[in-house]
Amino acid sequence: MEIRILELIEGAKKAEGLTVIIDVFRAFSLECYLYARGASAVFPAGSVEEARHMKQVHPEYLLIGERRGRRCEGFDYGNSPSQTRDADLSGKKIVHTTSAGTQGIVNAVHAEEILTGSLVNARAVADYISRRQPETVSLVAMGNGGERTAREDVICARYIKCLLEGRPCLIDEEIRSLKTAGGEHFFNPHTQEIYPQEDFWLCTKHDIFPFVLRVEKRDDGSLESVKIDSGEGRDAVS
Repeated sequence: MEIRILELIEGAKKAEGLTVIIDVFRAFSLECYLYARGASAVFPAGSVEEARHMKQVHPEYLLIGERRGRRCEGFDYGNSPSQTRDADLSGKKIVHTTSAGTQGIVNAVHAEEILTGSLVNARAVADYISRRQPETVSLVAMGNGGERTAREDVICARYIKCLLEGRPCLIDEEIRSLKTAGGEHFFNPHTQEIYPQEDFWLCTKHDIFPFVLRVEKRDDGSLESVKIDSGEGRDAVS
């Protein structure tokens, strides 16, 4: 198994084989929480316009997303695990668009299979890949806006690679370092409306969900992040 770590939108464009698009702060951490809180489907959208069009066609869908960290105008929620904590998501279908994570999905045009990844389900991702045994694995750290390196995404990519190779992983030490080197914006008192401190803690809990999210294309051409049990290939119970 050849394991490559790539970065940013350009890395997503180069990804091949089984590809993991990684966005720790906050897109793909959030999607795991959405499913754990009862959502029935999450549809990644590459643009705000696409998300709004899906809402027009399906008025019952919820819109969640951000641009430059801020909730998109007219959307139900921003890209925040803590700010969606009290929402009733049971059976809800959600359209999700972000500056980095969902951009990686739509740009991974050469991938044979796409998973999303974050620290909260990193071990589940590694277990899924180990059972699939693909020839090539591309771990894409999406970074800030898909244009600048983000330490948390690189740390997550290295952690998954470490698990796949059966090497010791100092993940707790790496996560602690993010508080002052990568996640500082969550502790800025002036930006709590956009980057709540609680999001940092929710996104840096590692290996708490036993499922992966596999991106599949639907008949109408839209994408869906489907929850799959990492070990047996069936829907997981969160």
